[in-house]
Amino acid sequence: MSRFSLIALDSLPEENMVVGELLTAIAVPAANVVRDIRENIRNLTGGRMIHYERLVQSAVDSALADLAAKAQARGYAGVIGLKISHPNVVDGGVEVIVYGNGFTRREEADGDDS
Repeated sequence: MSRFSLIALDSLPEENMVVGELLTAIAVPAANVVRDIRENIRNLTGGRMIHYERLVQSAVDSALADLAAKAQARGYAGVIGLKISHPNVVDGGVEVIVYGNGFTRREEADGDDS
């Protein structure tokens, strides 16, 4: 099984990396309306908003998995410069955008001997 990496660094940690195209993935899971009402009440009284925390985490995980799948489908060894947008809870859902550049390792790049 080949090694696949999601790297948040903006610089190349290995000299043999060849940076490719920008890749994006978006996740917008829906929230439960009943739980939204309960979370809004909790917001008034204070305390952790566990339902939203789980929803945001699920959206981030889903977007990262989609980004990894997109990169692998295009033949990349991973994604570098990975960024996660500030997740927003909007209109009964959570919006998360993740992005970064695909990369290959020089020995994996087609015909690249430089």
